[in-house]
Parts: sequence; C-alpha cells; structure tokens
Amino acid sequence: MSEAQHLGMTSGKYMFFILQLLEDTFWKSALVNGKDAVALEAYRSVFLIAMKPYSGYNYFNFLQEVYQRLKGAPFYSDLSSESEVSSYSAYLHDAVLLYAMGVQEMLKAGKNPYDGRALIKSLKGYGKGRFYGITGLVDIDSSGKRYMDYFVYGLQWYGNITKFVPVLQYDSYRKSVNSTKEFDYISWPDGTPVKDRPDCGFYNELCDSVSKTNPLVIIVIICVVIALVAAAFIAFQMVQKRKSRNQVQDTWWKISYEDIIILKENKRHVDALSGTTPSIIEVGSQSSKTNISNHQNYGFKDKLGNRVVYTTVGLYQGNHVAVMYLDGSASPDMNKPSILQELQMMRELRHENLVTFFGVCTDAPHMCIISQYCKKGSLKDILKNTDFELDWIFKLSLAYDIVNGMIFLHDCPLESHGNLKPKTCLIDSRMQVKISGFGLWELRYGTKRKVITAEDMNCDELYWTAPELLRLSEYPINGTQKGDVYSFAIIIRELLYHGDRGPSHDFQMDTEEIIAQIINPVARLRPILSREKCNDQIVTLLNACWDECADRRPNFQSIKHALRRASPEGEVSILDNMVAKLEKYANHLEKVVEERTSQLMVEKGKTDQLLSNLLPRFIAEQLMQENPVEPEFFQSVTVFFSDIVGFTNLCSISTPLQVVDMLNDLYSLFDGIIKSYDVYKVETIGDAYMVASGLPIRNGMQHAGEIATMSLHFLSAIVIFKIRHIDNIQLKLRIGLNTGQVVAGVVGTTMPRYCLFGDTVNVASRMESSGLPLKIHISQSTAEVLRALGGYELVERGTIKVKGKGNQATYWLKDKKGFNMPLPRFDFNMGEDFNDSLENYENEAGLAAFAVTSLPENSGSDPPKGTRARPLGCSLENNTAEDKSF
Repeated sequence: MSEAQHLGMTSGKYMFFILQLLEDTFWKSALVNGKDAVALEAYRSVFLIAMKPYSGYNYFNFLQEVYQRLKGAPFYSDLSSESEVSSYSAYLHDAVLLYAMGVQEMLKAGKNPYDGRALIKSLKGYGKGRFYGITGLVDIDSSGKRYMDYFVYGLQWYGNITKFVPVLQYDSYRKSVNSTKEFDYISWPDGTPVKDRPDCGFYNELCDSVSKTNPLVIIVIICVVIALVAAAFIAFQMVQKRKSRNQVQDTWWKISYEDIIILKENKRHVDALSGTTPSIIEVGSQSSKTNISNHQNYGFKDKLGNRVVYTTVGLYQGNHVAVMYLDGSASPDMNKPSILQELQMMRELRHENLVTFFGVCTDAPHMCIISQYCKKGSLKDILKNTDFELDWIFKLSLAYDIVNGMIFLHDCPLESHGNLKPKTCLIDSRMQVKISGFGLWELRYGTKRKVITAEDMNCDELYWTAPELLRLSEYPINGTQKGDVYSFAIIIRELLYHGDRGPSHDFQMDTEEIIAQIINPVARLRPILSREKCNDQIVTLLNACWDECADRRPNFQSIKHALRRASPEGEVSILDNMVAKLEKYANHLEKVVEERTSQLMVEKGKTDQLLSNLLPRFIAEQLMQENPVEPEFFQSVTVFFSDIVGFTNLCSISTPLQVVDMLNDLYSLFDGIIKSYDVYKVETIGDAYMVASGLPIRNGMQHAGEIATMSLHFLSAIVIFKIRHIDNIQLKLRIGLNTGQVVAGVVGTTMPRYCLFGDTVNVASRMESSGLPLKIHISQSTAEVLRALGGYELVERGTIKVKGKGNQATYWLKDKKGFNMPLPRFDFNMGEDFNDSLENYENEAGLAAFAVTSLPENSGSDPPKGTRARPLGCSLENNTAEDKSF
C-alpha cells in the first residue's frame, strides 16, 4: 500500500481489496492511535474481506490452552506465547470434531465407519453435522461446503482511534450481501465512492475520439504496444530475477543488529543462591530495555555454585548465538571480492565438529560476527575446572572430536586453522567439541600477516604455535597444516594432564623463557610425558606430532587411526562413551530402557489382545481408555447355542484333565471356524457354546445367514472330530438358533463380560435344549430371515411347546445351496446310536452301567437338558441344578 501511495494510486481513483484470514490479525499496532499518518492515508483506499472474528467463541482461550499443551509431551514446543500458535489449530480442532460426529452417526446407523464416501455423505446437508466449534458454527451444505459468513471492513475514524469496521456482511445461508449500519460512513479517499467503470471505459472505448479512429489502425497499434510491453516485461523480469538471485547470494550473510537479542548476562557470575537473576535483554540497538528472568544454564559452575557465562550471548532466529565484536577502528570493505569469497566459503562449511556460522553484522558501531553458541564454554574452561573429572575414555572422546573437525578443515578450501588452542575448542551441551576461530582472516585481521616482536609478544598465546612459525619474522595468520598438528599435540597433552596446571608448569621457568627454548632448534623443549598418565601408543603419537621436523609429523587422518588403536573399546566417540562414564558406567541405560519398553509394549499387546478376545475390540478400547460403555439396543440379531449330547456320561467315565483336553480341542476347532464368519463369540459355559451375529457391529439382515452357515460348518467338523482318550465314540452336537431383538452391554469392572439380554436369548436356548443330536433347530423368526436370504434348505418340524413361550412352530436347518462340506446323515434317531456306543464303552472298561434318558420328539413337556445320563437308582431330585433348570 505504501508503494501504491507512492505511485499516486490511493487518491480515490482506485480501491484495493485485501483478503485476510482473521480481521484481528490484520491491523498492526503501528497504525493505532494515528502513529503513522502516511500509512493511515494509504489504507483509506482499502477494503478488507475477512471472516467473522472468533472472539465470541472462546477463540483466545482455546489458543491459550493449545499453547500450554504444546509445551508438554510429546511436542515440547519452543513457542514463546500463545500469539505464535497458528490460527489453523482452530480449524484442525473443529475438523476432528466433525469427523468424530460423522463416525458416531455411521456406527449408530450400523454402517461401516471406514467407508469414507458414506461418511462424507452423512455430513452433507443443512443441520446434519451442525455444532458450535472454536471457529463458530460448523455446518456443511449439500455440496460439501461449509456455511461461512464474511464481512467487508472499511477504515473509519473514531476521534483519535482508527480501526477497520464491518460495512458489508455476506450471509452464507441466504447467499446475500447486506450492508451494516456503518455502511453509510465509509470513508472514501476523495469523499465520493469510486466508480465501477472509468468514464471512457477500461480501454477508452466509450469516448468519441476512439470512435472516430480507424478500427484497423487501433488494432495494429494495440498489437504493437502489447508486443513491446510484453518483451520489455519479460526482459525486466529476467534482469530482476538475476539481480535478486545475485543479491540473495551476496547478502545472505548480512544480519541486522536489530534482529539480535543480546542477553546482558555475559562474562559475569550469576547468583545461584536466588535460583534466577533478572537479566537485561537489549533488542538490537534500541534504547528501550526489558527486564526478564533468564533461566538458561550457560557453562559450568564455579566452586561457589555460580553459573558462568563465557562470551557475549544473543538470540537470533530462535538460536543462541555467540557475538564476537570486531575492532571498531577497522572498517572492512564488505563488497571486496576476497572478503565475499571468505563469507561464501564459511557458508559452505558444515560439520558436526565445527561451529555454525550465521553471518556478519555491519551496523556501526555494532560490527560483529555471529556464530553458534556452545553452552559449556571451551576446552580451556574444562582444563581450568579441576572439580570436573575426566576419565580416559572421555579425554579420548574430546581428542577424537578435534581430529574429526581438523580433518574436515584440512580437506576444505581453507586448508588450515592457524589458531588451534584450547579456547577455540568449544564444548556444546552434549559435551561434544566444536572448533571455532577459523576462517574470515581478512575480515578480522585485514591483509596483514602475523608479526612477532618483543613489544607485542604475548607468550601465553604462543605456547600452541609451532616452532617453525615462531622462528619466522612474520607468518600467515591462517598458519599451516603441520602447525595445526603441533597445536593439537600440545592440546592433547594438556587434556591428558588435566589438573596439573597445564604444560607450561612442567618447567621452572617463566613463560618467556619457555617460548625462547621452544624457538631454539637446539634446545627442542617439549612437555614432559609420563606413561602413568597415558599409554605407549599416545606417547608415541604425541612425540611424532610435535617433532622438530614438520615434514615428519603425521596428518590428522593418521592421528585418527592412532586414537582408535589407543581406545580400549575400539572407538572414542563421546556420544557412545560419555553417558556411560558420567552415569556410573550405565552406558546401556537407553538400550535397557528400550528393551524394557519393547517388552512392556509386547506384554501390553498381549493384554490388549486378551481383552479384545474377551470383549469386542472397540468396546475393549473404550474400557482401556476408561470411557463408560453404555448398553446398546439391537433391532435384529441371531443367537446360536450348542450343547454336547451325553456330556454328563463322558464326564463320568473321564478324568478331569481328559475332560479339559477334550473341551479345549473342541472349542479350539470351533474358534478357528468362527474366524471365517461375521460372528461374535459371547461365551462358553461347560459344554455350552454361545455365538451371536449382528452385534456389536450391525450387518443388516446377514446375521442369520452367517450363523446358519457357521452351524452347518460346525456339524461338518464334528463328524470327523476325534476324542483323544476314547475310541469309536463320535460327539453329538445339538444346535439351536433364534433371531430377534437384544440389548447388549458390558457387565462388571473386575472381570467384565459383554452380555446379551432379552427374550431372544431365552428362545435360542430353548431351541437348543429341545433339539436333537447332530441337528440344527431354528425358530420361526430365523426361518423367515433365511427364506428371505434364499439358498437354505429347511425342514418343518412342527409345533412344540417352548417353556414360557407356549406352542411355537420350529424347523430343522438341513443344508445350504453351494455348501460343499460333508454333513451328517439327516436322521431323527441319531441319539440312540450314540447312547449305545457310549454304554458299550463303559461296560468294557468295567465301570458301572448307566441308564440313558432320551428326549421323545413332540413330548409336550419340558425335557431335561439334552440326552443326559445318570447312575441307576438316582431320582430326578438328586440331579444337579443344571439338570433341573431344563
């Protein structure tokens, strides 16, 4: 809008429409109360099209809750306030609710919730998926679009207050645009509304001068002008694109000082007794400062327990950065090709053991280099801290990190470091070494070479410099590769002798004298090495690294191999060994936790699977989430009951273990069969087996067919079933089916059961108890559904008396069309064969004889359950309650 104003397009001839997601995120604080009169004038010609604000639907409370939850597991967000939470989180919230409502409706209707097309269809239409969410009323029309009201906002003045107010409203239900009470107060830039069409038209076609002109001439002129404009536009875009690309490549390193938040807690101690100390944070170069509490734990702690911050620390783009200020007297030419080449080279250097270079700030007087900040300070700080113990593996790990970083530097275009010493080996929060102080030599020092004179000699900084470089009157600032190897050897010697006040204290001489002895090629002064502190391999390696002849020094690749050989465990990565030593040699803690977690997940999976076997899966999931499970009504289901004829006889001539084995074999067979059908196993009690279809997932009227086919499968399987401990005895299964209404729900909490209630269950049990061996006895309701499905062969049994239900017509299910499995012979006298064979087996075993009571067909009385056998001389009154109940 500022550019449009600069072009003179905001005087009232044009109006601009801006599409915005939310009105409240548009109006900037810089324009409130007339702070920026120029910007205010530009926005006079703006109409803002936005949705209705969400404040009326607890939108801001929702953002606050999202912000709080994002800070916890599993997100651990680094957002600083709820204002940074994306407004799309509200849409995501309402979308999940809408989907959940759709799934709920699908389940209630007995439809498959995995059918996406049907789910979307169930949400379409006025009021079907209607609810109030975070984004307001959520309602989907018949075409799948949401009803959304929009407003057109115009800029208006209220005294000294300037803000956008709604002047038009689009009603999505009526599909109409209506003006608000503020419409008449639209502030037009020139006082009158802008015309829809210019007086002469968009192409001047309405003016007389155009009509008098030859149309052919006009067309030719227009074509020529369009061609010229198009060519100029393409050329301009190409130039701009190339210019923009070059500009981005050339100025990527430039950082504005205003974008850096300087933490004014630098190079001083922080009182640890109070927990946290307010720190002044200065935003860029502005004069305004804000007091905040800094909770970051930079560096180590000194002997008094105070936290120590080692360098100037700032925040840039969410990263903690180290700010190294340049000499204010030097003003390098940042457009100089050699400096730009240095910057480009630093950009390409990316390695886990090198500090990351962010860029350079050239805003005077705050010229500085911005790089990655390492919380634990430098290797020099670790060496000075005698309370921080380092074991052998830990020392090798630090040395290995330095070697990895130097290998990368020596192989890159920089070729060398030139200033390798303990204070340029930084330590990050993971106790990993990151090398700093390399590159940008001309930016920091200019084109001069390093000169050593008696006046400016700082011997404390020269101890890590190679002797051949010290002997030169001047040497390049970037040093040499062999000089880096010498510096590395001195650093490793300090690291190995940690706590002995450093290598310069091996000799009873001043630092100046030590440097003079090092420069003297005859003296060849080197630090003392003891085999008590390091093994023979390390002693040999260090002697080779600080050899007087630079050509005999090994390169860092050879040093890396030597360090690997010196490690007792074959590797010296700090990530593999540091945790083990710092946590009392628990280096396998994470692996153990992972194994235990894996075992826990396996056991949890077994528990979940067991619960899913006991209860329907989605009901088991509800219980595992501690959600209540309400009882549910099912309009039509089919219930299956089966019973073993003569089970009492079998139990009498079998041991308990043999009975358990027999039932386990039988029910394992049945459990394998029901996996092929859309049925749910309700329970087993003794020799009774109960199955239902049509619940807990509704399947229309297919439940009767599923149960009927499964029953035929059971009869086919029981024919070839063998009892392990009894030969020549065939089990006789009696089956009863019934179809009707039931109520199902979970009963109990300690040992919950998914139970079925209703008269349908009782009638199904009566069908089984009044049936015959190796036959499927079905009720009138089941027969009607099977006839409707078609393909099932039914035989009418006639009318029998059913306890509690009176006389009912029942049927036998004989076969199914296309069912190719063998079935037992359909005979009404099968029960006698089984009783005879069982009695013969008892006599051969020397057991007492049994009398068998058979169920006469159409007896009209309530028979005992199945074909029961009891000892001779026993009366019905001595039978168990289970026998009497039938």
